[in-house]
Amino acid sequence: MTHISTWIDEYHKGSRFGLNGEILIKQNSKYQEIIVIENEYYGRALMLDGCWMTSFKDDKYYHECLVHPALSSIDEKSNVLIIGGGDGGTARECVKYSQISKIDLVEIDEEVIKISKKFLKEIGGEAWNDKRLKIHIDDGVQWVKKTRDNFYDVIFIDCSDPSEFSNLLFSDSFYRECKRILKKNGILATQSESPESFKNIHISILKTLKKIFKVSETMYSFVPIYPSGIWSWTFASEEVLNLSKQNYIETLRIEKGCEIWNLNFQNAAFKMMPNKIVKELNS
Repeated sequence: MTHISTWIDEYHKGSRFGLNGEILIKQNSKYQEIIVIENEYYGRALMLDGCWMTSFKDDKYYHECLVHPALSSIDEKSNVLIIGGGDGGTARECVKYSQISKIDLVEIDEEVIKISKKFLKEIGGEAWNDKRLKIHIDDGVQWVKKTRDNFYDVIFIDCSDPSEFSNLLFSDSFYRECKRILKKNGILATQSESPESFKNIHISILKTLKKIFKVSETMYSFVPIYPSGIWSWTFASEEVLNLSKQNYIETLRIEKGCEIWNLNFQNAAFKMMPNKIVKELNS
């Protein structure tokens, strides 16, 4: 069988980032175009509506940074909500923690989950078989609205960039609803876009969370497959956000299995806010 290589590009403001390889699947769901490509360097990579989401090579840069700062500081039995995350990477990192009782993964596009399980099963890993993981094909905004007060210990917003069907996941009203369903000392953890490629959206997310929650902190690191490479994750709570307070026995065990995250990496990443972002937040 002949394997035909082609270039698939993400275009952004006059620039593009492309991967060359064999297209394993190209399919339109109810919500978006889904592509999986096999690339020599990045391995298999997932693109949704023209934007790179993840790849075998660099998925841990994103998922470890989203999950571990929040979960490594929790030492009680916890209920977790993941909004989005259909590739399974966030769930994979969550199931490493023994103190988690239940994980609700709410993904609007069932095809993303089906394709990820078939073509990107290494990203979800053992999470797909973990009994604590419950998958719900639903709108994340509606799921949050119908959830009772003070239910979740941690909420992860693992969504794609703002689009026609994901814009509400970046709204004031949605963040306020997330605050309502979090326990008093609960943590909201969200990807908060790039301070370079998506600067205006990034600043808007940070200002909104700072307005709604008593405490919020942002960490910066790199996701090589994303436009400009630099990315951010923001953590918010109504209580003191002591993300350096670790459940040490659990953390040391999990650190050994991580490729990117450890406590020193995390502490440095929380100090990497570009000065231009600091100025805008203080203006």
